[in-house]
Amino acid sequence: MQGKKNIATGFLFLAGFMIYGFVMIYLRDFAPGKEQWIAEYAIGKHFESRLAHVHGNLFAFINIVVGYLLLRLPVGEFSAKAISWLTLLGMLMPIGILTEVAFGVPPVLVLVGGIAIVVAMVWFGLAVLRLELPRQKSDFELTEWSDHNG
Repeated sequence: MQGKKNIATGFLFLAGFMIYGFVMIYLRDFAPGKEQWIAEYAIGKHFESRLAHVHGNLFAFINIVVGYLLLRLPVGEFSAKAISWLTLLGMLMPIGILTEVAFGVPPVLVLVGGIAIVVAMVWFGLAVLRLELPRQKSDFELTEWSDHNG
């Protein structure tokens, strides 16, 4: 049963990158020397810091959704496991951006994470296209027209 670790990791990363966002708000609005932070807000490390925050939250949410769908859809075991791990590896992208900004680490993690999450999304999309799911009626189709007309 794949997906649980994606949901748990997604929520934990979401919380972490939300806290990181609050730290950036503090640096911009309240910290000593905030004027310099504001002046450099759109360039260099400040811009990359915002990229890490946005991609961290986005990839965390993607992990939550992928995990939920892996628990619900009858995707084959091999594909489900690969999609799950590749989506988790995608989190290396925002981590890589942060390590690049903070420690000057080369962007290898950014590339690995970016490639992993793209491969996971393509693989999942193709896996879902191959599924033969029974057609379910929508809520609107389940109610009769007379119910809507009083």
